[in-house]
Amino acid sequence: MPKNHKKKKLDIIYEDKELIVVCKPSKQLCISTIKDHEHTLYNEVSSYVKKQNPKNKIFIVHRLDKDTSGIVLFAKNEKMKRKLQENWDKLAITREYVAVVDGNMPLKKDTLKNYLKESKTLQVYVTSDKKNGKLAITNYEVIKFSKVYSMLKININTGRKNQIRVQLANINHPIVGDKKYKSRNNPLGRLALHANKLEIINPITKKNMMFESKVPAAFDKMFE
Repeated sequence: MPKNHKKKKLDIIYEDKELIVVCKPSKQLCISTIKDHEHTLYNEVSSYVKKQNPKNKIFIVHRLDKDTSGIVLFAKNEKMKRKLQENWDKLAITREYVAVVDGNMPLKKDTLKNYLKESKTLQVYVTSDKKNGKLAITNYEVIKFSKVYSMLKININTGRKNQIRVQLANINHPIVGDKKYKSRNNPLGRLALHANKLEIINPITKKNMMFESKVPAAFDKMFE
């Protein structure tokens, strides 16, 4: 197990009989891939619920990129997982992020609509090919800015892979620390993207549930 995950306690935002919501640190995978078998958030949450009862299980509902920190929701049974995943875009009514990007944004508020496609090297890019691309919709608003950086409040209508990162890089304002999508600055030693709010409609109780996670203090320090 990597040292950086040994001492860190699981950051639980909310838990009940059917759901567990946690804050994922940057640089941790949600679930393992064929190539990566490192200590994942899934492993961590799974071992936490199994301590309560060895028969307990968890099911991942949605994911964040490895380099993005913030809110991840897990279901504790297959029925809840299925109900959430089948209607995720309708049930997840607020998916809010905070990001710090390179440069000063000319438009202080905008909606980005692009079709995204993934290359064979797993790089996502904007395409004009509507038939083969997937529509991505990202809304942003500038909440702080300096000569060097802008801090954005972001809400997404779609959940495409690397969506926020690709669309901001496409308008020449990549997220700070995002080498993959051509950011030249990395003062934090991490990607400056955090999922800070998630509001869902519980598919069983039909009640609205809002989960929040504090934006890393390091983001604000960039504007001092």
